[in-house]
Amino acid sequence: MTTRTQYREELQALERTCLGALDLVVRQVERVTEALEQQDVELGTFVIADDDRIDGRYLEVNQGVLSLFALQAPVAGDLRLVASLLHVAKHFERMGDQCVNIAKLIPLTGNDPPRRQEVLGPILRMGVLARDEVVQARQALGLRDVDLALDIVRRDQELNELNREVFRLAIDLGDDIDTREWLMTMTMVARAFERIGDNAVDVGEQVAFVVEGLFPEFGSRVERLARAQRGDGTAAQGPIGDPPGEGEPPADAGPGDPA
Repeated sequence: MTTRTQYREELQALERTCLGALDLVVRQVERVTEALEQQDVELGTFVIADDDRIDGRYLEVNQGVLSLFALQAPVAGDLRLVASLLHVAKHFERMGDQCVNIAKLIPLTGNDPPRRQEVLGPILRMGVLARDEVVQARQALGLRDVDLALDIVRRDQELNELNREVFRLAIDLGDDIDTREWLMTMTMVARAFERIGDNAVDVGEQVAFVVEGLFPEFGSRVERLARAQRGDGTAAQGPIGDPPGEGEPPADAGPGDPA
């Protein structure tokens, strides 16, 4: 096997590892949403235990990227891909941690918490949306599809609105101590689902970087497209000229920091 052939195989293996890790995240989101709906503490413990598999993929990608940099010195499109896979690993590790955070909150509410359906319903919807965003981010990465990646932002807008709705309901509905405690816990669950969506958007931005060679802020791009569709005279632009610091706020702290 030639050195170049080995290099290509190692690069492809790294990408497969990232795609497989995103599949694991999808399964984790599904299971933690089910555990939340059924108040299933045991299922939540499985979610916590399985996070080690995602952490293992994260370490595998990091070590592989360092090896490629040291031994192969990738350039041009390969360099963009290797750098992006390092970022994707950071994001799937964070999404796995958010699933663990939700699973750890389930037993805190007790065996028979005073659940309010007007709050639980939006939260379960958030779980479905977060799962769908991760699936779409995985597909966009595998297909190098920037339009599919950009569409994640549209899904994420509903997720963000549901997060705000849960917070508003938590303020309005807490009429006794037990209910208030459950509602405050649900605001943390909603926040965790919202962060999963944000990280899926970040994976989508990495897809755009691999394909276009420029790092866009999807939030800025979507806003410009929306203004252009409203016909207010603002031309839709590509990623060039995106003002720094606009769009979604930065993602969570780095891997290993409290999620």
